[in-house]
Amino acid sequence: MLATVATMAAATVQAKTPATVQDKPVNCDNCKEWNAPVKPFNVFGNTWYVGTAGLSAVLVTSPQGHILLDGALPQSAPLIIANIKALGFRIEDVKYILNSHAHWDHAGGIAALQRASGATVMASAAAAPVLQSGTNGKDDPQYQADPVVHVAKVSKVSLVGEGDTVKVGPLTLTAHMTPGHTPGGTTWTWTSCEGQRCLDVVYADSLNPYSSGDFTYTGKGGTPDISASFEASIAKVATLPCDIIIPVHPGTTDVLGKAAKRSGSDNPLIDANACRAYAAEAGGLLAKRLAKERGVALPAEAKGAAHAH
Repeated sequence: MLATVATMAAATVQAKTPATVQDKPVNCDNCKEWNAPVKPFNVFGNTWYVGTAGLSAVLVTSPQGHILLDGALPQSAPLIIANIKALGFRIEDVKYILNSHAHWDHAGGIAALQRASGATVMASAAAAPVLQSGTNGKDDPQYQADPVVHVAKVSKVSLVGEGDTVKVGPLTLTAHMTPGHTPGGTTWTWTSCEGQRCLDVVYADSLNPYSSGDFTYTGKGGTPDISASFEASIAKVATLPCDIIIPVHPGTTDVLGKAAKRSGSDNPLIDANACRAYAAEAGGLLAKRLAKERGVALPAEAKGAAHAH
Protein backbone atom coordinates (compact mmCIF):
# COMPACT_ATOMS: atom_id res chain seq x y z
CA MET A 1 0.00 0.00 0.00
CA LEU A 2 1.34 3.42 -0.91
CA ALA A 3 1.99 5.63 2.07
CA THR A 4 0.14 8.93 2.07
CA VAL A 5 2.63 11.48 3.30
CA ALA A 6 0.64 14.65 2.81
CA THR A 7 -2.98 15.81 2.82
CA MET A 8 -4.37 19.31 2.80
CA ALA A 9 -7.84 20.60 3.63
CA ALA A 10 -9.53 23.00 1.28
CA ALA A 11 -9.91 25.59 4.03
CA THR A 12 -6.15 26.09 4.43
CA VAL A 13 -5.38 29.79 4.50
CA GLN A 14 -2.71 30.83 2.02
CA ALA A 15 -0.36 33.80 2.18
CA LYS A 16 -0.95 36.69 -0.20
CA THR A 17 1.37 36.99 -3.15
CA PRO A 18 4.24 39.30 -2.19
CA ALA A 19 5.29 42.20 -4.40
CA THR A 20 8.63 40.54 -5.13
CA VAL A 21 8.33 37.07 -6.64
CA GLN A 22 11.75 36.70 -8.20
CA ASP A 23 15.06 36.02 -6.53
CA LYS A 24 18.49 36.78 -7.98
CA PRO A 25 18.57 35.34 -11.51
CA VAL A 26 21.01 32.71 -12.71
CA ASN A 27 23.03 33.53 -15.80
CA CYS A 28 24.01 30.62 -18.05
CA ASP A 29 24.57 29.94 -21.73
CA ASN A 30 21.07 28.47 -22.17
CA CYS A 31 19.14 30.48 -19.58
CA LYS A 32 17.65 33.08 -21.94
CA GLU A 33 16.46 30.39 -24.35
CA TRP A 34 15.17 28.14 -21.57
CA ASN A 35 13.30 31.00 -19.90
CA ALA A 36 11.53 32.29 -23.01
CA PRO A 37 7.83 32.69 -22.18
CA VAL A 38 5.20 30.44 -23.72
CA LYS A 39 1.44 30.56 -23.54
CA PRO A 40 0.18 28.05 -20.94
CA PHE A 41 -1.99 25.24 -22.21
CA ASN A 42 -4.07 22.27 -21.19
CA VAL A 43 -2.28 18.93 -21.44
CA PHE A 44 -5.26 16.72 -20.58
CA GLY A 45 -8.07 16.99 -18.06
CA ASN A 46 -6.89 18.85 -14.98
CA THR A 47 -3.22 18.89 -16.05
CA TRP A 48 -1.80 22.17 -17.36
CA TYR A 49 1.59 23.25 -18.69
CA VAL A 50 2.62 26.50 -16.98
CA GLY A 51 6.38 26.45 -17.58
CA THR A 52 8.68 28.16 -20.02
CA ALA A 53 9.98 27.28 -23.46
CA GLY A 54 12.78 25.08 -22.16
CA LEU A 55 11.87 24.24 -18.56
CA SER A 56 8.72 22.40 -17.57
CA ALA A 57 6.40 23.38 -14.77
CA VAL A 58 3.05 21.62 -14.48
CA LEU A 59 -0.10 22.50 -12.56
CA VAL A 60 -2.57 19.80 -11.52
CA THR A 61 -5.83 21.35 -10.38
CA SER A 62 -8.84 20.58 -8.20
CA PRO A 63 -11.61 22.59 -6.49
CA GLN A 64 -9.87 21.94 -3.17
CA GLY A 65 -6.51 23.32 -4.33
CA HIS A 66 -3.69 22.66 -6.76
CA ILE A 67 -0.29 20.97 -6.97
CA LEU A 68 2.61 22.55 -8.86
CA LEU A 69 5.56 20.55 -10.14
CA ASP A 70 8.92 22.35 -10.33
CA GLY A 71 9.86 26.02 -10.43
CA ALA A 72 12.43 26.31 -13.25
CA LEU A 73 14.97 29.16 -12.91
CA PRO A 74 14.75 31.91 -10.27
CA GLN A 75 13.78 34.31 -13.07
CA SER A 76 11.03 31.90 -14.17
CA ALA A 77 8.88 32.37 -11.06
CA PRO A 78 7.03 35.48 -12.32
CA LEU A 79 6.35 33.76 -15.65
CA ILE A 80 4.94 30.67 -13.92
CA ILE A 81 2.71 32.78 -11.69
CA ALA A 82 1.50 34.76 -14.71
CA ASN A 83 0.76 31.54 -16.60
CA ILE A 84 -1.23 30.15 -13.69
CA LYS A 85 -3.24 33.39 -13.56
CA ALA A 86 -3.78 33.38 -17.33
CA LEU A 87 -5.47 29.98 -17.03
CA GLY A 88 -7.88 31.35 -14.44
CA PHE A 89 -6.18 29.84 -11.37
CA ARG A 90 -4.45 31.48 -8.41
CA ILE A 91 -0.95 30.87 -7.10
CA GLU A 92 -2.43 31.25 -3.61
CA ASP A 93 -4.45 28.07 -4.19
CA VAL A 94 -1.33 25.94 -4.80
CA LYS A 95 -1.07 23.69 -1.74
CA TYR A 96 2.06 21.74 -2.67
CA ILE A 97 5.12 22.31 -4.82
CA LEU A 98 6.81 19.07 -5.88
CA ASN A 99 10.40 18.86 -7.09
CA SER A 100 11.87 16.54 -9.72
CA HIS A 101 15.50 17.31 -8.97
CA ALA A 102 17.25 20.14 -7.19
CA HIS A 103 19.41 21.62 -9.94
CA TRP A 104 18.96 25.38 -10.20
CA ASP A 105 17.26 25.17 -13.61
CA HIS A 106 14.35 23.19 -12.16
CA ALA A 107 14.35 24.30 -8.52
CA GLY A 108 15.66 27.86 -8.70
CA GLY A 109 12.18 29.38 -8.72
CA ILE A 110 10.75 27.23 -5.93
CA ALA A 111 11.67 29.56 -3.04
CA ALA A 112 9.83 32.48 -4.65
CA LEU A 113 6.87 30.31 -5.61
CA GLN A 114 6.67 28.99 -2.06
CA ARG A 115 6.61 32.55 -0.68
CA ALA A 116 3.93 33.53 -3.18
CA SER A 117 1.68 30.57 -2.44
CA GLY A 118 2.42 29.48 1.11
CA ALA A 119 2.64 25.95 -0.31
CA THR A 120 4.46 23.01 1.24
CA VAL A 121 7.50 21.95 -0.79
CA MET A 122 7.98 18.19 -1.22
CA ALA A 123 11.21 16.50 -2.33
CA SER A 124 13.26 13.36 -1.82
CA ALA A 125 15.61 12.95 1.12
CA ALA A 126 18.62 13.52 -1.11
CA ALA A 127 17.14 16.60 -2.82
CA ALA A 128 15.83 18.37 0.29
CA PRO A 129 19.25 19.43 1.66
CA VAL A 130 20.15 20.88 -1.75
CA LEU A 131 16.93 22.91 -1.85
CA GLN A 132 17.56 24.14 1.69
CA SER A 133 21.20 25.06 1.02
CA GLY A 134 20.62 26.57 -2.41
CA THR A 135 23.48 24.72 -4.13
CA ASN A 136 24.45 21.25 -5.39
CA GLY A 137 26.09 18.79 -3.02
CA LYS A 138 29.46 17.17 -3.69
CA ASP A 139 27.71 13.88 -4.54
CA ASP A 140 25.99 15.46 -7.54
CA PRO A 141 27.35 14.52 -11.00
CA GLN A 142 27.19 18.21 -11.91
CA TYR A 143 28.84 19.54 -8.75
CA GLN A 144 31.23 22.39 -9.45
CA ALA A 145 33.52 23.79 -6.78
CA ASP A 146 34.30 26.88 -8.84
CA PRO A 147 32.18 28.71 -9.67
CA VAL A 148 29.47 27.60 -7.24
CA VAL A 149 25.95 28.53 -8.35
CA HIS A 150 23.72 29.61 -5.48
CA VAL A 151 19.97 30.17 -5.64
CA ALA A 152 17.52 31.22 -2.95
CA LYS A 153 17.19 28.70 -0.14
CA VAL A 154 13.86 26.94 0.37
CA SER A 155 13.00 27.52 4.00
CA LYS A 156 11.25 24.22 4.69
CA VAL A 157 11.02 20.97 2.73
CA SER A 158 8.95 17.89 3.54
CA LEU A 159 10.26 14.50 2.47
CA VAL A 160 8.87 11.84 0.15
CA GLY A 161 10.16 8.36 -0.57
CA GLU A 162 9.45 5.63 -3.08
CA GLY A 163 5.70 5.13 -3.54
CA ASP A 164 4.68 7.99 -1.25
CA THR A 165 1.68 10.04 -2.31
CA VAL A 166 0.77 13.70 -2.06
CA LYS A 167 -2.95 14.42 -1.88
CA VAL A 168 -5.16 17.48 -2.26
CA GLY A 169 -8.90 16.80 -2.46
CA PRO A 170 -9.31 14.26 -5.31
CA LEU A 171 -5.69 14.65 -6.46
CA THR A 172 -3.17 11.90 -5.74
CA LEU A 173 0.37 12.23 -7.07
CA THR A 174 2.87 9.42 -6.51
CA ALA A 175 6.64 9.74 -6.10
CA HIS A 176 9.06 7.35 -7.82
CA MET A 177 12.71 7.62 -6.89
CA THR A 178 14.81 7.83 -10.07
CA PRO A 179 18.37 8.74 -9.00
CA GLY A 180 21.17 9.05 -11.51
CA HIS A 181 21.08 12.48 -13.10
CA THR A 182 21.06 13.67 -9.50
CA PRO A 183 21.11 11.66 -6.24
CA GLY A 184 17.60 12.86 -5.37
CA GLY A 185 15.91 12.51 -8.74
CA THR A 186 12.16 11.93 -8.52
CA THR A 187 9.59 11.12 -11.20
CA TRP A 188 5.93 11.87 -10.41
CA THR A 189 2.78 10.18 -11.70
CA TRP A 190 -0.95 10.81 -11.48
CA THR A 191 -4.22 10.25 -13.33
CA SER A 192 -6.12 12.98 -15.18
CA CYS A 193 -9.62 12.54 -16.57
CA GLU A 194 -11.81 14.10 -19.24
CA GLY A 195 -15.32 12.84 -18.63
CA GLN A 196 -15.11 9.06 -18.37
CA ARG A 197 -11.69 8.89 -20.03
CA CYS A 198 -8.79 8.78 -17.58
CA LEU A 199 -5.11 8.74 -18.58
CA ASP A 200 -1.85 8.13 -16.72
CA VAL A 201 0.44 11.18 -16.74
CA VAL A 202 4.17 10.94 -16.01
CA TYR A 203 6.27 13.96 -15.05
CA ALA A 204 9.60 12.41 -15.92
CA ASP A 205 12.77 13.53 -14.23
CA SER A 206 15.91 13.87 -16.32
CA LEU A 207 17.69 10.59 -17.10
CA ASN A 208 20.53 12.37 -18.86
CA PRO A 209 24.02 11.08 -17.93
CA TYR A 210 25.69 14.48 -18.01
CA SER A 211 28.36 15.43 -15.49
CA SER A 212 30.94 18.07 -14.67
CA GLY A 213 34.67 17.78 -14.10
CA ASP A 214 36.10 14.30 -13.60
CA PHE A 215 32.95 12.69 -12.15
CA THR A 216 32.33 9.11 -13.26
CA TYR A 217 29.21 6.96 -12.94
CA THR A 218 31.30 3.81 -12.60
CA GLY A 219 33.13 4.93 -9.49
CA LYS A 220 36.53 5.72 -10.92
CA GLY A 221 38.43 8.52 -9.24
CA GLY A 222 36.94 8.00 -5.82
CA THR A 223 33.25 8.59 -6.58
CA PRO A 224 30.73 5.81 -5.79
CA ASP A 225 29.68 3.46 -8.58
CA ILE A 226 26.08 4.53 -9.30
CA SER A 227 25.79 2.89 -12.71
CA ALA A 228 23.45 0.12 -11.54
CA SER A 229 21.09 2.47 -9.73
CA PHE A 230 20.99 4.78 -12.75
CA GLU A 231 20.15 1.84 -15.01
CA ALA A 232 17.42 0.81 -12.56
CA SER A 233 15.92 4.30 -12.70
CA ILE A 234 15.75 4.15 -16.48
CA ALA A 235 14.13 0.72 -16.33
CA LYS A 236 11.60 1.99 -13.78
CA VAL A 237 10.47 4.86 -16.00
CA ALA A 238 10.10 2.48 -18.94
CA THR A 239 7.58 0.36 -17.04
CA LEU A 240 5.45 3.11 -15.49
CA PRO A 241 1.79 3.31 -16.53
CA CYS A 242 2.14 6.10 -19.05
CA ASP A 243 -0.22 7.64 -21.56
CA ILE A 244 1.33 11.12 -21.48
CA ILE A 245 4.91 12.04 -20.64
CA ILE A 246 6.07 15.52 -19.67
CA PRO A 247 9.86 15.59 -19.20
CA VAL A 248 11.50 18.28 -17.10
CA HIS A 249 12.94 19.69 -20.34
CA PRO A 250 9.91 19.80 -22.67
CA GLY A 251 12.02 19.73 -25.81
CA THR A 252 13.18 16.20 -25.01
CA THR A 253 9.86 14.84 -26.29
CA ASP A 254 8.69 17.96 -28.20
CA VAL A 255 5.91 18.72 -25.71
CA LEU A 256 5.31 22.23 -27.07
CA GLY A 257 5.37 21.11 -30.69
CA LYS A 258 2.90 18.32 -30.06
CA ALA A 259 0.59 20.64 -28.12
CA ALA A 260 0.58 23.07 -31.05
CA LYS A 261 -0.53 20.29 -33.43
CA ARG A 262 -3.64 19.35 -31.47
CA SER A 263 -6.94 19.64 -33.28
CA GLY A 264 -10.34 18.56 -32.03
CA SER A 265 -10.07 15.18 -30.35
CA ASP A 266 -6.59 14.54 -31.78
CA ASN A 267 -4.00 15.06 -29.03
CA PRO A 268 -0.44 14.10 -30.09
CA LEU A 269 0.66 14.36 -26.45
CA ILE A 270 -1.14 11.07 -25.83
CA ASP A 271 1.31 8.28 -26.65
CA ALA A 272 1.32 4.97 -24.79
CA ASN A 273 4.89 4.32 -25.95
CA ALA A 274 6.27 7.67 -24.79
CA CYS A 275 7.85 6.55 -21.53
CA ARG A 276 9.47 3.52 -23.13
CA ALA A 277 10.91 5.69 -25.88
CA TYR A 278 12.17 8.26 -23.36
CA ALA A 279 13.83 5.54 -21.32
CA ALA A 280 15.30 3.84 -24.40
CA GLU A 281 17.01 7.04 -25.50
CA ALA A 282 18.37 7.64 -22.00
CA GLY A 283 19.53 4.03 -21.80
CA GLY A 284 21.49 4.43 -25.01
CA LEU A 285 23.19 7.58 -23.74
CA LEU A 286 24.07 5.94 -20.44
CA ALA A 287 25.39 2.80 -22.15
CA LYS A 288 27.64 4.95 -24.30
CA ARG A 289 28.88 6.88 -21.27
CA LEU A 290 29.54 3.74 -19.20
CA ALA A 291 31.36 2.05 -22.09
CA LYS A 292 33.63 5.06 -22.42
CA GLU A 293 34.37 5.07 -18.68
CA ARG A 294 35.13 1.34 -18.72
CA GLY A 295 37.20 1.53 -21.87
CA VAL A 296 35.13 -1.02 -23.77
CA ALA A 297 33.67 -1.00 -27.26
CA LEU A 298 30.57 1.15 -27.57
CA PRO A 299 27.25 -0.67 -28.09
CA ALA A 300 26.04 -0.21 -31.64
CA GLU A 301 22.61 0.93 -30.42
CA ALA A 302 23.98 3.66 -28.15
CA LYS A 303 23.80 6.84 -30.15
CA GLY A 304 23.86 10.53 -29.42
CA ALA A 305 25.62 12.55 -26.77
CA ALA A 306 24.54 13.71 -23.36
CA HIS A 307 23.88 17.44 -23.09
CA ALA A 308 23.97 19.80 -20.15
CA HIS A 309 21.15 19.47 -17.63
